[in-house]
Amino acid sequence: MAEATQCFESAPKGELFVVDDDAAIRDLLTMLFTRRGFKVAGFADGVSLMGAMRTQSPACILLDVHIPGKSGLDILKELNTRNHPAPVIIISGKGDIAMAVDAIKSGALDFIEKPFSGSDVVARVEEAIAADARRRGLVQGEEKPHFYFPGREPLTAREQDVLGRIVEGATNKEAGQQLGISYRTIEIHRARIMEKLGARNAADLISENRSHGA
Repeated sequence: MAEATQCFESAPKGELFVVDDDAAIRDLLTMLFTRRGFKVAGFADGVSLMGAMRTQSPACILLDVHIPGKSGLDILKELNTRNHPAPVIIISGKGDIAMAVDAIKSGALDFIEKPFSGSDVVARVEEAIAADARRRGLVQGEEKPHFYFPGREPLTAREQDVLGRIVEGATNKEAGQQLGISYRTIEIHRARIMEKLGARNAADLISENRSHGA
């Protein structure tokens, strides 16, 4: 059964869904985010989350990998088949590079490993929501480049964002700060972009971009 905690009636920053079978983690994240002005709903498993997603649209979802029933990665893939609008951040205490790559390929916006810093998680979620708003065009005055490479596998929206920062000369750290995602996540996206475009390094990416007039 879903467990929800609400401490702000108006929830000026929107609603956050936290999915973790550890009640202590749910309580901690609920406390942290309600203090920041979010309304928080906690779920112990994916079934409860999917039930809530039928009628609610959260601003962001924090989804643990190791939950009862279907794993967080399976739930993430199911959410994507339904074209859910909310950014998803995967959390895991047993994460590794392979799992992070799988999460990003499956549509996760970011990947956070336990144990985590409360302030870091709050910052990452707020940055993720802001970045998602920019991608949706809800923040004016910022144009998003569109890169198209005939004959190549299309880049995802997030890969487009990352490539845009790369061709502007941003480092992985700078790109992560600008897009509200971790350094590791930028590295994963960068590797995926290079794989899709057959590039060996950033210089190749820039050259490929210029050769197609992007």
